[in-house]
Amino acid sequence: MAIHKIKFFAGRNSRYLAEKIVASYGSTLGDVEVLQFSDGEFQPYYNESIRGCTVFIIQSTFPSSDNLMELLMMIDAARRASAYKVIAVMPYFGWARQDRKDRPRVPIGAKLVANLLVAAGADRIMTMDLHADQIQGFFDVPVDALYASGIFVPYIKNLNMEDLSIASPDMGGAKRAHAYAKHLQAPIIISHKERAKANVVGSMTAIGDVEGRNIIIVDDMIDTAGTICMAADMLMEKGAKSVRAVITHPVLSGAAYERINASKLEEVIVTDTIPLNQEKDLSKFTVLSVADIFAEVIEHVHNYKEISSLFYK
Repeated sequence: MAIHKIKFFAGRNSRYLAEKIVASYGSTLGDVEVLQFSDGEFQPYYNESIRGCTVFIIQSTFPSSDNLMELLMMIDAARRASAYKVIAVMPYFGWARQDRKDRPRVPIGAKLVANLLVAAGADRIMTMDLHADQIQGFFDVPVDALYASGIFVPYIKNLNMEDLSIASPDMGGAKRAHAYAKHLQAPIIISHKERAKANVVGSMTAIGDVEGRNIIIVDDMIDTAGTICMAADMLMEKGAKSVRAVITHPVLSGAAYERINASKLEEVIVTDTIPLNQEKDLSKFTVLSVADIFAEVIEHVHNYKEISSLFYK
């Protein structure tokens, strides 16, 4: 068993999820406050001793960038307060789409974020459904890359749908779709898209048998919802019985909610790594919590148990 006391803290905008994670673990959140200056600058500080403790800081880094900065400052503060280990729990890892130079003179944002986290003093990173698996290699500290399939696959099985097919919204998601299809023993459909520009899809077609199928589109994140909605409408036009989407991270920017509600999507199943906008029409949304997964992995990591057997891949 681990000999170092464990303590949990949360960033301001991820407290809703952190409370569920620590409740599942059987603990409570520690006392941390954020001093807010009038110019927008802020300063987190711990209201209790963390000397010699293994500190888990829970914060998704969805927009705005203040969430990332707050996480970095909490890591730095914990390191300077003599914590034994500082582990960043990032259910959603922002900037993950910038994992390579896809055109000249652009940054590799995911690598920069990795450098910042390590420079701040993080000893370990825990996250879920990275946009690109190679991001794990950007770190020189251990990375626990968890999979939401552990909650999505049982949910899909409980739908008891006949003629089930798993679809990827683009070629890049084929590996993820294959993993789901393997566990659900279903065929795969690949949507091929051509982008007019960033966040704008020009045209789309489907590769695979669509007619008469109940289709579930799987992806790691949904931002403007343009690709997902176009794919759903295209699949229905080609004769699909129904189309649902299973998405880990509901970023949902711009007119995403309105697009989803106007589309042929029957249901959108997401996790709580990012909170939904409660002022929007959420009638098509089903939210599954990742709290139990993170709590179990935290327990295994803290007590030096293996975690690979916990997840669908």
